[in-house]
Amino acid sequence: MTSARAHPRTHPKHAHDDAPDTSADFRRIADLPDGQERETLRQDVVRAWMPMAERIAAQFRNRGESSEDLRQVAMVGLVKAVKRYEPDRGSAFESYAVPTVVGEVKRHFRDHMWGLHVPRRVQELRNRVRTAVQELTRSPDDRSPSVKDIARHTGMTEEDVLVGMEALDSFRTLSLDAALRGADDGYALVDTLGATESSYERVVQRESLKPCLRRLPEREREILYLRFFCDETQSRIADRLGISQMHVSRLINRTCAHLGQEVGARAA
Repeated sequence: MTSARAHPRTHPKHAHDDAPDTSADFRRIADLPDGQERETLRQDVVRAWMPMAERIAAQFRNRGESSEDLRQVAMVGLVKAVKRYEPDRGSAFESYAVPTVVGEVKRHFRDHMWGLHVPRRVQELRNRVRTAVQELTRSPDDRSPSVKDIARHTGMTEEDVLVGMEALDSFRTLSLDAALRGADDGYALVDTLGATESSYERVVQRESLKPCLRRLPEREREILYLRFFCDETQSRIADRLGISQMHVSRLINRTCAHLGQEVGARAA
């Protein structure tokens, strides 16, 4: 059995120096039954191709994820590629492994790096815009491309370009407790948010109640006026109207329940 670790690090059939020739090992893996020998040979092949996976992981650095985490994700993709590769299909392992590893890294960014759910379409627009910006600014002297420049370069609409630009560098959500830039007094983002104005709801309730109050008998309207607007006690209302305090209490409860039902029915 030929070990992948004994293979040279370069081969004229491959495009990169980190692409060893493991074709014989893959043919051997395909012929072996499941077992320790087959698994050991797979591990040898994985080790031989680890520099390629590390190179791909390095291409995604400076995007908000640690280099070690990217390396681990790339290794997962490499293991999957080695396990799933079928040499009988005729394609070189590198042509199968590279998109497999790249796809694993991109899936990691999509599934784990966004602080909130972002539609797949927005993520794709972001990636297209990001690639276009890199292609249009190949030197430090190049100006930042405009929305029209990116749209013309990619064939995207300006609206889609704007959506993609808004999603750039948006993997992490900003804490509401984060201090605003330039604020020296601890003024945070949460301090800029508005609050629900309770008086608005009170206005709606009063306006909904007005027509219902107008339809009440005069005595019930007077009792409610004295109790809730003049802050009279039930005893004083009873003395004023010449009825018992218990009767006043029953009238208030019955009238309030009726008004609540009527307002609720109107809202429904």
